[in-house]
This record gives sequence, structure tokens and C-alpha cells, in this order.
Amino acid sequence: MQVHRFTLILLSLWLLTGCAQNSKEAKVNDRPNILLIMADDMGYSDLGWFGSRIRTPNLDRLAENGIVFSQFYNTSRCCPSRAALLTGLYQHQAGVGEMTGDFQLPAYQGRLNDQCATLAELLQPAGYQTFMSGKWHLGSAPEYWPNKRGFDQFYGIPEGGGVYFYPFHKKRHVVLNDSILEPDSSYYTTHAFNDFAVRFVDQALAKETPFFLYLAHIAPHFPLQAPQAVYEKYIGQFKLGLSTHRENRLKVMQEKGILPQHLELSPPDEQVLNWSDLSEAQKDSLDLKMAIYAAQLEILDEGVGQIVAKLEEKGALDNTLILFLSDNGGSHEETGLWGSYSKLKGPVGGPGSYESLGRAWANVSNTPFRMYKHWVHEGGISSPLIAHYPKLIPEPGIDTQVVHIMDIVPTCLELAHVQYPDSLRGNALNPLQGKSFVNLLRGENQEGHETLFWEHRGNRAVRKGPWKLVSAYPDDQWALYHIPKDRTEQNDLSSQYPEKVEELKADYRKWASQVGVVHRRELEKLGY
Repeated sequence: MQVHRFTLILLSLWLLTGCAQNSKEAKVNDRPNILLIMADDMGYSDLGWFGSRIRTPNLDRLAENGIVFSQFYNTSRCCPSRAALLTGLYQHQAGVGEMTGDFQLPAYQGRLNDQCATLAELLQPAGYQTFMSGKWHLGSAPEYWPNKRGFDQFYGIPEGGGVYFYPFHKKRHVVLNDSILEPDSSYYTTHAFNDFAVRFVDQALAKETPFFLYLAHIAPHFPLQAPQAVYEKYIGQFKLGLSTHRENRLKVMQEKGILPQHLELSPPDEQVLNWSDLSEAQKDSLDLKMAIYAAQLEILDEGVGQIVAKLEEKGALDNTLILFLSDNGGSHEETGLWGSYSKLKGPVGGPGSYESLGRAWANVSNTPFRMYKHWVHEGGISSPLIAHYPKLIPEPGIDTQVVHIMDIVPTCLELAHVQYPDSLRGNALNPLQGKSFVNLLRGENQEGHETLFWEHRGNRAVRKGPWKLVSAYPDDQWALYHIPKDRTEQNDLSSQYPEKVEELKADYRKWASQVGVVHRRELEKLGY
């Protein structure tokens, strides 16, 4: 009897140990590959799936077979969005409260600080292979490059964007890990970033461990530069008129359920001319600009198709989480006013020009919202987020819940079974501010953020439940909107609900103090 009991105990221990080991192995093997793709300055409605005439069949396929988050928010500008994306924090907490200038202030160092950890730094110790291809823009000095922040391999441009054809018109370096490369005259950044991304995926899939790849494009950021063979087929397709393109895009988004039926277009920007008042030469010029912009996005999309094809070839697509987003809304910037760049006189679209899409088309890109990149109205902070993960997503569709760019890190960590640490390299880390949206990927309910905040160059906003309080610098006048009824921010309710305005202003002041925001006027007094 004692022998039998002893045998049963051994058997139980063996079963428990075996089950625990199998559970551990299943947990490790269940971890997805993670592919994070970011466009630069792409407006909310620029993808073909959202009603645009731009050909993006590969991203459209991901949208059709994944989840499109229609209330996904960025931080309104490139560097801050990249900081929030990679760290799960508000950009000020990561040291990138504005751009890359060092203001000698904790929230404005112009690079990632030591109180944050990148997603690569968090996944790497857990056995993930980590790669980056593209634009870094989170610290230009070599000691701040991606391979110093958790990436096994990096190919791209550390300093920032704004370049396509080589030789570049501004100081930029093409880097592979620690080595600076010298491209030839056939070089085009989007093709190069795509090629290295495919190379990294192929290399990663040769091993059994999962990978994280961050593909950060410059496209479709200005200048407008693309191979003529790609953009010439678009010429003439954008002469319907600015308002007509906006109306068509909104109609498609409403038919698909991306936006509600009651939503109305925001009025055209007062600085945007009426199409019918333009000369034929002006219309041809605007049509050409949009054709080149479309080509820039089409080339980005081709790379997405190449990566997906490689994942399918290796049988890895179902267990790969693919996330696609833009860092901010479309850009209103008019580069003809930009000093030395206005002296570049080559043909538009070629390496000798520095044209931008401009305010008129940016108003179309951000359909149906107000304002642009840089501001924190919906046109500046709204991005399309596409999530594709067949292994987890039970049914494709549109998710209308509020999600923020800093939610991506905790989402990836949950799927990778990685705990966020208290410290890294002996430095205490700021606690995560993002919230995982894994439940939304599963088609389940989730409690989101109670309150979200924005600040960039004095532009401020608070989103709390259905309410949004927003102001633009230097006017600084707060306006209150009920977003479910009025996401295009037409009807200011601040005079009707003064108590709500005061509540949200108090919330903002508390948050700004906690994360180190310094008002733009104070920065200007300091000479920044």
C-alpha cells in the first residue's frame, strides 16, 4: 500500500512537472511574430480601403481581413509619436516632448531618455529577434541609435526623414548597424527600407524564435519624389475637385462603417481655394502633386505585399501580428516657403525638387476632420490603425473604441508573455501609460482609458469619455466638443457646459505637471 501510494505521488509529480513544462513550452511557442509598420504624414483617409484613389491593395487586404480601429489616436507629430509608439508612454515622459532639439529639460531632451524602454529592449531578453528598417528620428548621435536601444539589427536613417533619391539634399546617413553606407544613384529610400525588411523577415524565419520588426517609412512625407513610371499613371485622376474627393472618401467610410452616417464633413480650410476658381495650370499642378504622393504610398504598399508574401511562403502569416498606422495626420506644410529648399528647381517629383502636398490636399487626406499634423484637433491626431492577426482575430471588422498609440507596447507585451520591468540597466522606468487592447483583437469588450491628453508646441487637448476639450496655440482658447455626435468639431459647447470645461482643464493641468509639460510660451522665453 505504501509502495502504491509512493508510486502515485511520483506519478503525480511527473504529471504536474510535465504539464507545467508543456504549458511553458506552449506559452513560448504561442508567442506571435510582431510586425509594426508606420507611415509618415499619411492622412486618415489616404488608403484605398478608406475611399482614396491611391492604389494600396496590400494594405487594403490586411484591412479587409483584420480589424480597423476607427478611433485610433497619435500624438500629432513624428518624433513624439515614435517615442510613444515604442515606449508605451506619453512622449514627454520618454524625453521627446517636442522634436529632436535638446532644451535641457527632462521632457524635452530630443531623444529617448533612460527612464523609458523601447519595445525592442523589452522583447529582446525574452528571446525575440529584433529588427528595424527605416527612419529612427529618436536620437541622431550614434550612442542613441536603434542598436543601442534593443534592436539586433538596424538599417535606415537615424537622423530623420525628408529624403528619397540619393544623393540627399540634406544631411542624412544611411546606416547598417554601426556602419555608414554610401548608396549609388539608383537608391530610393522606400525601396531600400522594404528590401531590408523582407531580408530581415527571411533571416528571422530561419530560426525558431519569434521576431519583432519595426518598419518605419519616410513615405509619404514631403518632398514629393517618386519614380516617374509609378506616378505618371495617376496623372489626371485627381482633377475632380477637392470637395468631390472629400465627399467620395467620406461616403466610402460611412458605407463601410468606419465613420457614422450622421457625420458631416468639416468645412474646407478657409485658406484652401475653391477648385472652380483655379486656372487649368493650377489644377494641373495640384493633380501632379497628388499623383506623386499617391506613387509614394503605392511603393510603400508594395513592400507590405512583399513582406506578407514572405510570411505566407514560410507559413508564418497566421501567427504574425501586423499593425499598420501613421504617425500623424496629413501635413499642411508648404515647402516653397522653406528657405534654401525653395531654391531647388528640378522637375517636381525628381531628386532636384522639394515640393510638398500642401494645405489643399492635406485637407483631403484628413477627410472628414479639421486641421492637420502639428495640431491636436482630430485631423492632426487621428490615424487609421489596421491590425491583422488571423490566429487571434475571430472575425474581421471595424472597432470604434478609443485606442492610443502608446497602447501598442502593452498589447505586444501581453501577446509575447513579457512583464514590463520596474527598471532597465539600473535606471528606474516610468510606469506604462498605455493599455493593452488584446481583448479588442479577440472581439471582446475592454475598459479603455478614462482620460487621454495631448500637447504639442502649445496645442492642447483632453479626451474624457465622449468629451474633448481642445485649444490651438497661440490663441489658447478652449473649445468643447461631444465627439460621438461631432467628431469633425463643428459645434463648440463650452458656453453650454462650463463645469465640464473646468473639470477637463483641471485634469489637463494635473497631467501636464506630472509628465513635465512646459507651455510653449515659457519655452519661447527660454529661446526655443
